[in-house]
Amino acid sequence: MAEFILTKKDRIPEFLCVLLLIFLGVLLRFLPHPPNFAPIAAIALFGGVYFSKRIALVLPILTMVISDIFIGLYEINLMASVYASFLLCGILGIYLKRHKRWYTVLGSSFLCSLIFFVLTNFAVWAFTSWYAKTFSGIIQCYVAALPFFRNTLLGNLFYVSIFFGVYEAVGVWVIKKSARLSMLKVQK
Repeated sequence: MAEFILTKKDRIPEFLCVLLLIFLGVLLRFLPHPPNFAPIAAIALFGGVYFSKRIALVLPILTMVISDIFIGLYEINLMASVYASFLLCGILGIYLKRHKRWYTVLGSSFLCSLIFFVLTNFAVWAFTSWYAKTFSGIIQCYVAALPFFRNTLLGNLFYVSIFFGVYEAVGVWVIKKSARLSMLKVQK
């Protein structure tokens, strides 16, 4: 993958990229989509890789807060588990920054899906009356959530591919364009 990480000199493009991701994250939560096929975990992972730690952790939470204000708030314990899962995805992205290869990005996308599945469904079991507070009840909760896990995984793979792919392609294009401009200057 191309090494194109924003530096302190690139604050305006970084700010615009962050605004674009927030806008896309909010917009895509409003558009019709299969349950859990959303870009938030991909935004968190992407932010961890390409932005500062602070931005990486704030980006998915801000996107969720803005969209949840309009979509509707729900049980605080469930919201906390959803938000915590996206914070963990951002932290995973921060780790991924130094280990970024196509297979680590793919694996991290899968791991983000698993984190979301485990945390949010544990919260559903623990904080709602939907399932018995027994071993059988938690197994029932996780089994019932398997179709949502499939959608989460497919959504993460889709959006991670889009976000990372576009960003890396733009990075390669900028590097090649800079090299061509440098060669033109040398020839003059």
